[in-house]
Amino acid sequence: MIGQEDNNNNPNMMTTALARLRESFHNTRYVKNPIDAYIVYSEDAHQSEYVPDADKRRAFISKFDGSAGTAVVTKDSALLWTDGRYYLQASRQLDGDWTLMKATEAPTIPNWLTTNLSPKSKVGVDPKFISRASAKTLEKTLKKADMELVYVGDNLIDLVWDGKPAHPKNPIFLHPVKYAGKDFVEKIADVRTAIDQSQCDALIVSATDEIAWLFNLRGSDVEFNPVFIAYASVTKDATTLYVDPEKVPDDVATYLKNGNVTLKKYSDIYSDLRNFKENNLKVWLDPAKSNASIYNELISKQVLEKSSPVAHAKSLKNSTEISGMKESHRRDAAALISFFSWLEDALKEGRKLDEFSVSEKLAEFRSKQSDFVSLSFDTIAGSGPNGAIIHYRPEKETAAPVVADQLFLCDSGGQYRDGTTDVTRTIHFGTPSQHQRECFTRVLQGVINLNSIVFPKGTSGRELDLLARQSLWKAGLDYRHGTGHGVGAFLNVHEGPQGIHFRDTPVKVPLEPGMTVTNEPGYYEDGNFGIRIENVEYVVEKQTQFNFGDVKFYGFDTMTMVPIQQKMIEVSMLNKSELDWIDRYHQRVFSEISPLLEGRALQYLKRESAPIDRSSS
Repeated sequence: MIGQEDNNNNPNMMTTALARLRESFHNTRYVKNPIDAYIVYSEDAHQSEYVPDADKRRAFISKFDGSAGTAVVTKDSALLWTDGRYYLQASRQLDGDWTLMKATEAPTIPNWLTTNLSPKSKVGVDPKFISRASAKTLEKTLKKADMELVYVGDNLIDLVWDGKPAHPKNPIFLHPVKYAGKDFVEKIADVRTAIDQSQCDALIVSATDEIAWLFNLRGSDVEFNPVFIAYASVTKDATTLYVDPEKVPDDVATYLKNGNVTLKKYSDIYSDLRNFKENNLKVWLDPAKSNASIYNELISKQVLEKSSPVAHAKSLKNSTEISGMKESHRRDAAALISFFSWLEDALKEGRKLDEFSVSEKLAEFRSKQSDFVSLSFDTIAGSGPNGAIIHYRPEKETAAPVVADQLFLCDSGGQYRDGTTDVTRTIHFGTPSQHQRECFTRVLQGVINLNSIVFPKGTSGRELDLLARQSLWKAGLDYRHGTGHGVGAFLNVHEGPQGIHFRDTPVKVPLEPGMTVTNEPGYYEDGNFGIRIENVEYVVEKQTQFNFGDVKFYGFDTMTMVPIQQKMIEVSMLNKSELDWIDRYHQRVFSEISPLLEGRALQYLKRESAPIDRSSS
């Protein structure tokens, strides 16, 4: 049997899979009526960005394994939509059977379907893997074009995926209050208050990170993400966790029982939904996180479609979580600085290194830190031209050499029991060009601009995104990704609903104290180099001279404590306040991290965090 990895690397197998998929379009064993197109989403049944191997259906059928993308297969076309982070990667991974659809240039999937398919066409999806919100939009658009959205019960990718991995059965474990800061019984009480205020009878929680946070539990069903596959329901008098019983150790079962939580099989969510319908309960679903299959079990008038209260509560880190995040970032900084000093010495010694081997070495440094659990994502270690691939992941067989005369972009992070980290530094071990220094400095100015802003309560990340781009825009430069994403507390490295990005979203999410968010502008020259600087920030209340309209004002404080390489900075481009910001940041980095280092790593930190030379300013 050929597993996913082998299939992804075998063009003949992929062609066969596509042909078999198209054959299923008119096979009445699987579809009631023939369909004309089939959509394959990246997400699992919980609308997760990162999914277990068993749910990587889009990666299987297309060979593109980035975290974001949607495949559309018709009788004569195969297309892959993805965003700007993945254009280069997708162009390399897609074979001749596929067409890359760039999100910033191509029509949306619904618009493409209505333009390229004939009236009366039927578009198939598996209702478990499309969100209620996406299904609603797609159905409405197709209907206007006299087309139909068809829910296909049997997943058509699974039918052609030989050697498909099994779903994981990894044990769930406790996340103690000393890390969580709040007992899960209190969290559920808060959820019940929100249910009552929204005049509902029940809340369905689908997102795996929300479930892990709500119950103060963690798992390892998804690589790099300490979550487990489950659903949960909360009513006015009952709390139920739907999960594979094989994943629940005795201590977790006892812990949940003591908190009055009922354990049921994962699939029992559907029978309970039918019971809710029969008893005419008003059910709250998050349409962005609940799949269409969940929604279809209910009557529309019984459903409140609204963002989950758990997502918002989770985003507001309490003082214990903030403290843990800071501590984990300090230890993580010590690991990263030790790695950079090692790498610098290794290159000076003439050692032959590549992107994959240095990624492994960085993981080794992190693993030595206390409370380390795993990486928080695959390390992005891009040397020279590979740095321009925004979500590049080096492979052992094809990794490029890391050499002193090229820029090296390193985006990495760790999962620790007390926090999650995500940090990017771009460094040069030789002599950078003037152009590289100028581009780097414009990116750095974006980091400084965003970190320094003070903004009124009610401001969203979308309103701040341009601050990070302003210096790049002045030179006619830009980057094709958002400026920042939320970060979980020993949870997913990409956390919502908060973020800093240019995309227009249906719901405005104001930034509030306790929210964590990355600050990561960049610049990428295809075929030459990539530059990104990334710090994790958290929102704090600011004391201002005045208090216009009795409105509170907020700003950012930085958790990431890793020096910014000074040889990359073109000092003449910076004003006094920007230079002062760099010196203050580096003074703080040295103060907080130097006690954790010794020897060569400490010398490296001392050099890189010294006051900046202003003689050319």
